Amino acid sequence: KHYLCGYCAAFTNIAVTFPIQKVLFRQQLYGLRTKDAVLQLQRDGLRNLYRGILPPLLQKTTTLALMFGLYEDFSSLLHGHISAPELVTRSMAAVLAGTTEALLTPFERVQTLLQDYKHHNKFTNTYQAFKVLKVYGLREYYRGLVPILLRNGPSNALFFGLRGPIKQCLPEATSYSTHLINDFICGGLLGAMLGFLFFPVNVVKTHMQAQIGGEFQSFSKVFVKIWLERDRKLMHLFRGAHLNYHRPVLSWGIIHA
Repeated sequence: KHYLCGYCAAFTNIAVTFPIQKVLFRQQLYGLRTKDAVLQLQRDGLRNLYRGILPPLLQKTTTLALMFGLYEDFSSLLHGHISAPELVTRSMAAVLAGTTEALLTPFERVQTLLQDYKHHNKFTNTYQAFKVLKVYGLREYYRGLVPILLRNGPSNALFFGLRGPIKQCLPEATSYSTHLINDFICGGLLGAMLGFLFFPVNVVKTHMQAQIGGEFQSFSKVFVKIWLERDRKLMHLFRGAHLNYHRPVLSWGIIHA
């Protein structure tokens, strides 16, 4: 049940929020203001608005199915074999689920390439993008794996660890609809908080994955490069974070509800 529910929640979320995510992506990659990123998408045209949706659709439906399903499976497994507090076993289960999700990095990698207008002339669909990367070897599919691992495990642990306490702080639900609203609020708050917290990690991941071929630079090296390009200002590093803060309220609200 948890695998199926995660899959359906992710499908609904991607279909609704993909255009917002695309604006955010352009801001992460080029440091644009929101207005300039929207204008850039307008110039690309309606035909290209949903360009690149297949990889996140395939990736997110699968990763969220794994996230919720594996979390429950790992929790049961660890609880039955390790004599540790429930908080510890559930945190370990969340990190393990997030690490397993990272196996699907190639989908996130291809999504990045398809959304970058600089690669519009190199390939037109997901299959072609995968085919182009094949020339560079398996490692090329997993470019940007380190920031994904740094993001997935800790964010999963925080999400599953905090959703219960946050929901308990909300007014008591007495019907199905109020339970749904509370779950939406809880998921939205957590999504916004975690999205903001891990925003710089995603900026580094986007820069790493926008490259095809060439040197595999370390996470720290790419981070320093971005830091210098953006005048060593923390505000510039978080450019697009306000949109990233609002998008998860909707997307994780949908997913959690």
